[in-house]
Amino acid sequence: MKIPKNFTDFLYWVKERTETIWSVDGENCAKGFYGARWQPLSEEQINSIELKYSVRFTSEHRDFLKILHAIDKKEIIEYEDEGEIITEQYTFFYNWLENEEEILQVMKEPYEWMLGDIESVNKVWLKSWGIKPKSTEKRKEIFEEWFSNVPILLPLMGTRFIVSNENLKWKPILSIRGSDIVTMGWDFRTYILNEMRNHLDIYIEVFDEEDQRFYPELLPEVQDIFDQNFKYDETKDIPYLKEMILYWSSGWKGFGLKYYPENAKIQRIVSTYTAEEEI
Repeated sequence: MKIPKNFTDFLYWVKERTETIWSVDGENCAKGFYGARWQPLSEEQINSIELKYSVRFTSEHRDFLKILHAIDKKEIIEYEDEGEIITEQYTFFYNWLENEEEILQVMKEPYEWMLGDIESVNKVWLKSWGIKPKSTEKRKEIFEEWFSNVPILLPLMGTRFIVSNENLKWKPILSIRGSDIVTMGWDFRTYILNEMRNHLDIYIEVFDEEDQRFYPELLPEVQDIFDQNFKYDETKDIPYLKEMILYWSSGWKGFGLKYYPENAKIQRIVSTYTAEEEI
């Protein structure tokens, strides 16, 4: 397999590969995706969306919207609840022409979820915020001042957001659930490979001698892309958000860092900072 390095070529590769896989109702086609097609946007539509939502897409995001954007199907998720099989439909990538209500709600959620984590059982408080005040209102005031400096976050799908600032060297895609923030890719190409790994047929079956069974592993070419993208680089930064990401030990991996020693058998997710509280 030869995955294109040029981003435009890569997007067309994804389009052709996914639509081919989705055209066959087989084991490689996830539920709800049979017959799915991408619905790209025109330059004029993208410009209109930017005006409507008062946003500015990065150059890579614009390319994504022009070649892929969203599909014409819903993802189907099935799960068991008290012995009953529940079936739900979810938007795959947000459709900027059709999912206005959903997009507007999702755009508010990073603020709402992070603020909620300050007062919830997580009791999040960053070192840069200083001594933690007793007053709920004061805590909110400090948080809002901090959040006003966070780069614009534009939704892609579910809880995935792109850091949308063309002036930044790194514009990663993040999975954001309050203070629990995971880096999905430091560039759009890596993110798409990561997000769509189950739709691109990029696994091989490897036999495990100990377990005497086959397990799926990413193709070496794909694994190398991930390894290179997530390795440590001192220039990797996300203004203000980096501190929030590193607040939990689970966020360190995205920066190529390790919170626990290599030989640690148990690696619980823990907060990495304990705030001094106002007396």
